[in-house]
Amino acid sequence: MTQQSPDTLLDPARAPSLAGVERAATKVAALLPQTPLLPLEIDGVTIWCKAECLQPVGAFKIRGAWHRLTDLTPEQAAAGVVGVSSGNHAQGVAWAAKKLGINATIVMPSNAPAMKLAATRKLGAEVVLYDRVTESRDAVAAKLLDERGGTLVHAYGDPWIIEGQGTAGIEAEEQLRARGLGGFDKVIACCGGGGLSAGLALALPAAEIVAVEPEGWDDVTRSLAAGEILSVEDMAYPTECDALQTPETWPINFAVLQARGVRGVVVTREEVRHAMRVAFEKLHLVVEPGGAAALAAVLAGKVAPGAATLVTLSGGNVDPQKYAEILAGY
Repeated sequence: MTQQSPDTLLDPARAPSLAGVERAATKVAALLPQTPLLPLEIDGVTIWCKAECLQPVGAFKIRGAWHRLTDLTPEQAAAGVVGVSSGNHAQGVAWAAKKLGINATIVMPSNAPAMKLAATRKLGAEVVLYDRVTESRDAVAAKLLDERGGTLVHAYGDPWIIEGQGTAGIEAEEQLRARGLGGFDKVIACCGGGGLSAGLALALPAAEIVAVEPEGWDDVTRSLAAGEILSVEDMAYPTECDALQTPETWPINFAVLQARGVRGVVVTREEVRHAMRVAFEKLHLVVEPGGAAALAAVLAGKVAPGAATLVTLSGGNVDPQKYAEILAGY
């Protein structure tokens, strides 16, 4: 694998790259077992579901967090980190920070699922709450960094995070090839700020990439269509896909998505709920709403599978009562 110089690795302005994804994949493989790549037949066509909901923190976010925190200098590690997250990135950063002995503070929305707030605190991170509608989490984080110092570990607008999330693609393609099959020709990814989509676009350069967002929070889809970064139009728009509620993508993500010709697709609340039920019934997996968006797009016929299609089941952190209601059709 291509190596990068230490100076390049420590430059926060550096661009994410395939070489960076490959280096991150080596680090992640030494830390975590692979998550399953599960076949699912839909209308006679097999798609391949990457069960990132089975990560130690219940989501793929542990990949980027580990890559980022293990590349901190000793001085940066001693000063601690500040993250911004709806909940899954929070747990990834908190998990990595605990393992590495780094102090972590996470800026999280006050209406984040209770289990995500509790899990982040249980991992030892300090949680600072903000109002998702009236406040900017990035502004809250910037104020904390100004007051305390430390390193920002953004949920998606960070080269290490993008590269780390892309390791799911490296791992999945290795698993597919181990079955005697070729590489993926299409990747369908759940999308909030675009960290996972951008990482997969780097990791699998031969595949078509489709980013899937929930209705009302389709800023990446609209941005890709318009050729410029657009924000969410209504920050109070209700959605159960809390993991995908991001106000707008960042230039670092958008540049990768644009360069690869990524397109966006939007799914509805009911389409997401149906996908969660299918994942439970057919794959025996608990998948949260945001983690089921990519599967929802396939099941709803909004994205046709290719010859070898990778679908991310990106998270499984859903409050039990809400999950029971969705399975029961309430």
